[in-house]
Amino acid sequence: MLKGKHIVIGVTGGIAAYKVVDVVSRLKKLNAEITIIMTENASKFVTPLTFRSLSLNEVVVDMFAPPTKWEVEHIAIAQRADLFLIAPATANMIGKIAGGIADDMLSTVVMATKAPVWIAPAMNTGMYTNPIVQDNLKKLKSYGYHFIDPDEGRLACGDIGAGKLAQPEKIVEKIVDAFVKKDLVGKKFLITAGPTQEAIDPIRYITNHASGKMGYALAKDVVSRGGQVTLVSGPVNLLPPDGVNLIPVVSSQEMYQAVMDHLDSNDVVIKSAAVADYTPELYQDQKIKKQASDWQIPLKSTKDIALEIGKVKKNQIFVGFAAETENLLENGRRKIQKKGFDFIVCNDISKPGAGFKGDTNIVTIIDQKGQSQAYDQMSKSALATLIIDKVKTYMK
Repeated sequence: MLKGKHIVIGVTGGIAAYKVVDVVSRLKKLNAEITIIMTENASKFVTPLTFRSLSLNEVVVDMFAPPTKWEVEHIAIAQRADLFLIAPATANMIGKIAGGIADDMLSTVVMATKAPVWIAPAMNTGMYTNPIVQDNLKKLKSYGYHFIDPDEGRLACGDIGAGKLAQPEKIVEKIVDAFVKKDLVGKKFLITAGPTQEAIDPIRYITNHASGKMGYALAKDVVSRGGQVTLVSGPVNLLPPDGVNLIPVVSSQEMYQAVMDHLDSNDVVIKSAAVADYTPELYQDQKIKKQASDWQIPLKSTKDIALEIGKVKKNQIFVGFAAETENLLENGRRKIQKKGFDFIVCNDISKPGAGFKGDTNIVTIIDQKGQSQAYDQMSKSALATLIIDKVKTYMK
């Protein structure tokens, strides 16, 4: 994924330096070329040997150490970088950069680089909220520096608040996104995800096995490419991607209303949610007690959200999903004609690797002409990119 990309990582003297070991490991697994620059204080927390072993490159600490080959080292490193990451970034280093101070290898290379610089602050919450530090952050943002905001929680010193270094997976996600082509700037997507829950009484409801992973992967792909996403999500155990406008809903009626409220303001509608087909005719205000006899629940059909979108949509690109257990192509072709999709993504959920809860899927995509293309098993993340790439062809 990052093959051919050279990332320079600056590690400063904070206790969170140990987390950067994981960041380096993750980036190497994505085939990035990595050069590590450590401040002298950083080497007190994590040894250069650790980073050298993981990056498979020499680690620079001493600005005046003899170079391994004849070149002006701080300039050479600055020129090689496709991206510069400083993590953890202490208040001291942030202040140096904001003030134009270059008195060690890390601050010197940052001054010399033309690559985009990403800064992941980590410090005591009192330091982070200090007006001087906040002014330095604003100043650097105005110069075009990028930031990966710290998390909130219990800090190493025992204080609770903002200042924890962002989790390694979040840092790596930001770095990967930085290399993604921003080809959806100005485009607005409405995406539905997850299941719905149809209440029977205050305790029980009707639902399905949808996890929301596919819809959330689609939202993440769009945002990483510069698009805007309104994500209408049923109850799921997932964190929404950064930058999306999340609209949480529970019932099919709530999802229908949210979709209709936002339909006209979006260019693309992707309906990946698994909406319940039926809901109880009557909601019981009190818990229904168990009885000796069998219990029957009268049901009524829910609104077919896709069908309603198809009736009123204007020029939006409309993408649907079909989870089937038999007659995949026949059912998919019938749905695309009935509901007005531009194309539909069909999967046989009875196949291993194609179910709701997994991280992979196996799909066949059918267009309005009835032409189909089958795809082998792939991650839902890769499938999301494939689907959004196909949406782009319709934009043209």
